[in-house]
Amino acid sequence: MQAIFETIFDVIYLSTVIVLGIIMIKKSKKNSVTFLFGIMAVMLGVGDAFHLVPRSYGLLTIGLEANAVALGIGKLITSITMTIFYLILYYVWRKRYHITEKKGLTNTLLSLGIIRIILCFFPQNLWTSIEAPLSWGIYRNIPFLILGIIIIILYFQSAKKNKDKTFSMMWLAITLSFAFYIPVVLFAKTVPLLGMLMIPKTIAYVWIVIMGYRTIKEQKVATN
Repeated sequence: MQAIFETIFDVIYLSTVIVLGIIMIKKSKKNSVTFLFGIMAVMLGVGDAFHLVPRSYGLLTIGLEANAVALGIGKLITSITMTIFYLILYYVWRKRYHITEKKGLTNTLLSLGIIRIILCFFPQNLWTSIEAPLSWGIYRNIPFLILGIIIIILYFQSAKKNKDKTFSMMWLAITLSFAFYIPVVLFAKTVPLLGMLMIPKTIAYVWIVIMGYRTIKEQKVATN
């Protein structure tokens, strides 16, 4: 039952974000907020597919342990694409609120993203092993969490200051994505049921994409 439910959920999720992403890319001007969101959405869907497809295959057929290598490689790819996802979201913030300075902030976030990606490539992560160490799961997520917190603060302050109704809840969606993700990283091995938190985490990502999709309407109004 779990295998069927997860597979159906994953298919709906991946299809939704990829289709919305493609629509945003097609209906937007290059380098606009909508275009960047489209790139983000497609990257989110394609990146997560590298993990979710092998997971669904394992659940429905040979089991997760027998599919450890494909799952591990998928987790590595997803970790990298998710980092890039949030870095693009930072550039969405800059474009949305017409930020032209703050080079120090940009360099800080880029550095956090690069550190996170480098940590992901360390062999000590043991991505393809069922017994991947918790310690390295924590190490690689420290810069990721700091990056996320900074982006949450930026969207909260800017949306409030600019009375931005479209992105008024962006900070909350990002907060929820991390709030559901961190317990899984820390405790899912000892309390497997916590793995279910990945479902609301995924829904938070869809919420982020939908907020981006709403900018299509803004774009139409601006050109009329």
